[in-house]
Amino acid sequence: MFGCGSAAGISGAVRQFGSRPLLVTGNSQRAAALVPDAAALARVGNEPGVDTVRTLVAVARREQCDAVVAIGGGSVMDAGKAAAAILANGGDPLDYLEVIGKGQSLHRPSIPFIAVPTTAGTGTEVTRNAVLGSPEHGVKASLRSPLILARLAVVDPELTFDLPPALTASTGMDALTQLIEPFVSNRANPMTDPYCLEGIARVARSLRPAFRGDRAARTDMSLASLLGGVALANAGLGAVHGFAAPIGGGFSAPHGAVCAALLPHVTRANLEALSARAPESEALARYRRISEFLTGEAAGSALTGWLEDLCADLEIPPLRAYGITAAGVPALVANAAKASSMKANPIVLTAGELTAILLRAI
Repeated sequence: MFGCGSAAGISGAVRQFGSRPLLVTGNSQRAAALVPDAAALARVGNEPGVDTVRTLVAVARREQCDAVVAIGGGSVMDAGKAAAAILANGGDPLDYLEVIGKGQSLHRPSIPFIAVPTTAGTGTEVTRNAVLGSPEHGVKASLRSPLILARLAVVDPELTFDLPPALTASTGMDALTQLIEPFVSNRANPMTDPYCLEGIARVARSLRPAFRGDRAARTDMSLASLLGGVALANAGLGAVHGFAAPIGGGFSAPHGAVCAALLPHVTRANLEALSARAPESEALARYRRISEFLTGEAAGSALTGWLEDLCADLEIPPLRAYGITAAGVPALVANAAKASSMKANPIVLTAGELTAILLRAI
């Protein structure tokens, strides 16, 4: 369900899937009114992780919930999505998480999960993974399976109208990243290409106005986020999100803000590496296509300059604002190299290139 006012139909839609839903939300003050017949309400904090999911599962079992409705940002939806999967499959989140867990496969579809985003950035309402933080491991990792897809996504731009400028900027840059990375990834394909290009066009014309409070631009951004979710689920991501996993797990840094700070520098590094080691690469041609589309020039320097100007206009802080220093770079590089998103980057970046990206972003 997409469009302004579509959230008004959530309660009726939920009844198609269950009679005792667990409502998961963050700071949304409207969530309870949207699902007034929820059997239980659980509020989760910023960047919820493995323990959050365990708590949600315990609440849902105690209250005999038969569906999960998540109304909030990407982290809230990921927590609800993971809880719905565990409720159907049993066990612990670490049984199924990639990289830091056992990586076991889910065997049963999640109990009905309904996703309602209140930001325009992650697109997680239509992805088949749930990203969870683990302070114990100092990293974020995914629980991934087509069996965890939401039964229903309700994308109402009106729910994003009260986003403050900084959150509008960071989530919007996350949306842009999740449109650029799938378009240049080594899994890019003809099905997702139109979604990426349409989404990039909408971000280019609407992110700055949305940052300034333009409500009409919010619809463009909500749709761009949705298109990015479909694209990444079918074409993968890249080095920006490869870095975001260890940074988000080890520092109190919002995911979107991390992606925003990294995007210009990863773009430059990929362009330089492709030009030097794979000049005939389709990904290099795709970067040039994006650059020409956004700037009128095919040169990679025009694209990185456009991204840097956008970050400046949106007042994106560098990574040092979150306590990241040069001393922590080697560990972050080592962990990023193992991240699942890094596998779809259009070219394998060396440790030196990854180090240079982080040092520039700090």
